[in-house]
Amino acid sequence: MARWVGCLADARPCGRTASALAPLAVGRVMADGGGRLRHMALFYRDQAERRAKILSFVRAGLARAEPSLIALPGDQAHLLGDELGDEPGEFLCCDMTELGRNPARLIPEWRSFIDKHAGQRVLLVEEVLWPGRSPAEICEATRHEALVNLAFSGARATMLCAYDVTRLAPSAVADARCTHPEHFTDGEPVTAASHAPAFQIPAGCDRPLPPPPARAETLTYDTDLAPVRRLVESHTRRTTLGADRAADLILAASEVAANTLGHARSGGTLQVWHDEQEILCQAQDQGWITDPLAGRVRRGPDGRGHGLYLVNHVCDLVEVRTGPAGTTIRMHMRLPRAA
Repeated sequence: MARWVGCLADARPCGRTASALAPLAVGRVMADGGGRLRHMALFYRDQAERRAKILSFVRAGLARAEPSLIALPGDQAHLLGDELGDEPGEFLCCDMTELGRNPARLIPEWRSFIDKHAGQRVLLVEEVLWPGRSPAEICEATRHEALVNLAFSGARATMLCAYDVTRLAPSAVADARCTHPEHFTDGEPVTAASHAPAFQIPAGCDRPLPPPPARAETLTYDTDLAPVRRLVESHTRRTTLGADRAADLILAASEVAANTLGHARSGGTLQVWHDEQEILCQAQDQGWITDPLAGRVRRGPDGRGHGLYLVNHVCDLVEVRTGPAGTTIRMHMRLPRAA
């Protein structure tokens, strides 16, 4: 019988509903892989197809004693978990709308799961894009999928990433074909002929961010973080953002500004604004973040990047555009009515 262990932050006991689902090819092809990542896109057309293929995939892995993690939007992972209750092995299920609200939080979670099962091959099922994701969220989820190929290139892991081809924008599906070395066609794995040997972020993910609105409040900073904190705090008071979340946003803006003062050639500019959905803080400076995984991996005590890692942890979404001309970091916090 499968052992349901605490799934990150939101596991709950599963049922033991029997299923007569027949094994599919999607499960058979995972038996090998050795010490390398297999990163696959599952393009499905309806919920029945997704359910059948994911269940087959996970059942085959559990039969091989491969710990599995399922992260899907809403209760969908837990519903699948109920059907897996009689299977041998260990699996976890969680709500991707919470865990992956900021896609930059996912790589550290997957790393923790892989490291917890060192010496074993593991299975990961994720769905990071679903109808209703904003354009900014779609872009950052696509970036996450590209960076998976870099972060886990030598990991003993197989990842199956689900995409609803009937409800997602064609551009999102096209990007998924670029970020996954393998995908499924008619139930069989196919190597993506156009996939680059190394990780490659689709060009659209690095387009400049749209400019802040004219109503945004602007502050330049070069030596002192106190004005940064005061501006963000003042702006949060005009929104429905609660005290704890406001403190998180103040902390995030302070961390980004501190990075400016510590690493950029000169000071920076902070802009803050909000709409009915969220409050945003944007910092710009002349620094250049050269590590594509900055803020997405836990560094040692002597390593750099702790500030951006913290920013990703507390903010609902973080957009980074960086290059020789400078860096822009945009932090999003949802307002309660929009959550």
